[in-house]
Amino acid sequence: MNTTTTTAGYHLEGTMLEICSCAAPCPCFIGEDPDGGECFGVIAFHLEKGEARGIDLSGLTLVNVAYIPGNALAGGWRSVLLVDNRANDEQVEALLDAFGGKLGGPLADLASLVGELVAVERVSIIHEAREAEGRLEAEGMLEAAFSPIQASPDGTTATLHDSAFTTVKGSPAYLGKSLRYRVTLPQHGMEWSFDGRNTIQTRWMMEHLP
Repeated sequence: MNTTTTTAGYHLEGTMLEICSCAAPCPCFIGEDPDGGECFGVIAFHLEKGEARGIDLSGLTLVNVAYIPGNALAGGWRSVLLVDNRANDEQVEALLDAFGGKLGGPLADLASLVGELVAVERVSIIHEAREAEGRLEAEGMLEAAFSPIQASPDGTTATLHDSAFTTVKGSPAYLGKSLRYRVTLPQHGMEWSFDGRNTIQTRWMMEHLP
């Protein structure tokens, strides 16, 4: 991805949801190598509020479908970006500028992990997830349902604090397992299916205001 910075910035808040082929909890989330040496994952950013380049992006969802060939922090991801089709052209451009690294800051660091951006698809996305429970769907491309891991008999969800991918200090990452997880992108060489594997959801915030 191009990481050339511009004079504009962003402030984005919401949740990050990771679903992947690793056993629960995912070792990638704490900076360790993935199970089996590779990871087949999706990372969904649901933007509850925020803007980029002065353009309101509240309520939109962007999903990175990624094949990660080794340690996630080492980069080399092969990615397809799924963009919420409720976004207009101006919002799509702002999303891609921010998450593609063009606006600098911490999102540029995240974008640098992508070695190959295969495609960008605009698609209807359903994001109904809270504390690692719910579903994530991108019409015809992605289907996932998941439930939380209980930490105790009273039903409290197991959590992880202050990991390699924590962006809100002190905010818990809720641990869960996929009930169903399918990616269907044969046109981009991405098709996989895993059940009973990792799901993690946490609060997420990124800001860069030059």
